[in-house]
Amino acid sequence: MRGSSSKDLLDNQSQEEQRREMLETVKQLTGGMDVERNTTEADRNKARDSVTKPEIPTSAPEKPSLSDEEMERKSKSIIDEFLHINDFKEAMQCVEELSAQGPLHVFVRMGVESTLERSQITRDHMGHLLYQLVQSEKLSKQDFFKGFSETLELADDMAIDIPHIWLYLAELVTPMLKEGGISVRELIIEFCKPLLPVGRAGILISEILHLLCKQMSHKKVGALWREADLSWKDYLPEGEDVHNFLLEQKLDFIESDSSCSSEALSKKELSAEELYSRLEKLIIEDKANDEQIFDWVEANLDESQMSSPTFLRALMTAVCKAAIIIADCSTFRVDTAVIKQRVPILLKYLDSDTEKELQALYALQASIVKLDQPANLLRMFFDCLYDEEVISEDAFYKWESSKDPAEQNGKGVALKSVTAFFTWLREAEEESEDN
Repeated sequence: MRGSSSKDLLDNQSQEEQRREMLETVKQLTGGMDVERNTTEADRNKARDSVTKPEIPTSAPEKPSLSDEEMERKSKSIIDEFLHINDFKEAMQCVEELSAQGPLHVFVRMGVESTLERSQITRDHMGHLLYQLVQSEKLSKQDFFKGFSETLELADDMAIDIPHIWLYLAELVTPMLKEGGISVRELIIEFCKPLLPVGRAGILISEILHLLCKQMSHKKVGALWREADLSWKDYLPEGEDVHNFLLEQKLDFIESDSSCSSEALSKKELSAEELYSRLEKLIIEDKANDEQIFDWVEANLDESQMSSPTFLRALMTAVCKAAIIIADCSTFRVDTAVIKQRVPILLKYLDSDTEKELQALYALQASIVKLDQPANLLRMFFDCLYDEEVISEDAFYKWESSKDPAEQNGKGVALKSVTAFFTWLREAEEESEDN
């Protein structure tokens, strides 16, 4: 019995040890799975963290588009400032910035509305600003035409209150016909679309052509019209006689091609005395208008003669003589109205060329010397020629520093008489640079 009990005890111990071993094995297996599970999860997290999240690109914030009312207000502000200080560069920069915020046809429309009933000079400045904007591609032709369209559509009704509206519109648009702007053909076709139904296209064309005649000869204007390949019949009311219309509008020169083979031959070159005598008669005695002077020059001089110092000096001398008023034997002054009247002629032939402008200043100096250099007379001429933008700052400085032996007669006295002018010119230039 005792032996049997011992055997049972050993068996029980053996079973207990086996059970513990099995539990240990299970525990180890279970713990290993947990470790593996934990390791796998950690690896997943590590892999997930190692992936860089792609950055979402953020575009630079765009300027918000302005409403029509805001565009009108900003446009009006730019236009008012431009017309006040006449700074083309600043105005063009402002318009370029404005183009990022809305359509520029609003700016054009405001420009037309703001200047239509103001002075001729104001319309001329606005027209030249629009020309420079188109030329520099800051303003599209489409926006230019669209900006004018609303006024053109209402122009016939507006003519009741603004009788000269066709002339005013022509003054605004004619600068655009300069080189680099818009062709005569394209401009007339687009501008006349809203005018054809009311029969006013011919009137606007007439005003534009007459303004061009103040900048060039009748012959050149006629050539421009023929090059545009346009027919008057397309722009006049049905049944209206073209010939009679041109006679009434004093545009009969458009019909005939005055070119002839003899013009190909070189024209007789006039002496300095002959040139001055002819121009003096036209400008002082006959008081010829700009168109008549252009026609005379075109008929009597070839291109090289028009650019010659002889012609430029004769022209400047005649214009300046016409502008001098002698109050008494010792008192002289400048009639600035005469200079302003002749600005288109001077601008055309001096052509913004510093050397040509220098020749004009030499002619002015010689005229003043002949009069024994009256006090302040040269200064008055300098002020007027500068204000009217006939002579550039570069040309004035060139004249001041010129040592040309042929131009030294009276130069010292002349320089002293305009010392204050050059002091003012330099101070104004320094202030402009500081700003």
